[in-house]
Amino acid sequence: MLGCSDRKVDYWLKKHGISKRSISEAIYAKANPGGDPFTIQDPKTIDQAILFGIGVGLYWGEGNKRNKHSVRLGNTDPKLIKKFIEFLKVAYCVDVKRLKFGLQVFSDMSPRHAQTFWEKELGISSNQFQKVVVTPARGVGNYRNKTQYGVLTVYLNNKKLRDVICTTIENL
Repeated sequence: MLGCSDRKVDYWLKKHGISKRSISEAIYAKANPGGDPFTIQDPKTIDQAILFGIGVGLYWGEGNKRNKHSVRLGNTDPKLIKKFIEFLKVAYCVDVKRLKFGLQVFSDMSPRHAQTFWEKELGISSNQFQKVVVTPARGVGNYRNKTQYGVLTVYLNNKKLRDVICTTIENL
């Protein structure tokens, strides 16, 4: 493109102390041209500090830390999910419209009814939902009392924020 070999470009970058970015960094920059889609906010009040502690604790206990590319937390409790979303909004200025949601229900539940419940409960749009996963019910069990509207998973596909939260947990 510039009429130079890769080696020549590498030489000039090294000579002038300019670091090359990795392919993943280039893709991240292209996907987020305005910079990171989050801002780390230090707690300014006791309520914010408590919310930060609750949010980190929720992710530590309920979050999916194995996925290296996104922040994920799943649960059946709407209050818990709301609190985690509030944590993301207040502690990291995450735009709720960037969140995605996955819903898993059992075959004896109405997927549409369950999704509508979560949309109303959290004030989110139906286009933020991924396809609802329907799992076959395994006979009669007491899960119906625990999960009337399925298991909702909150997704924020951002490796950097996931790493920030995981580092916070590791440093406790």
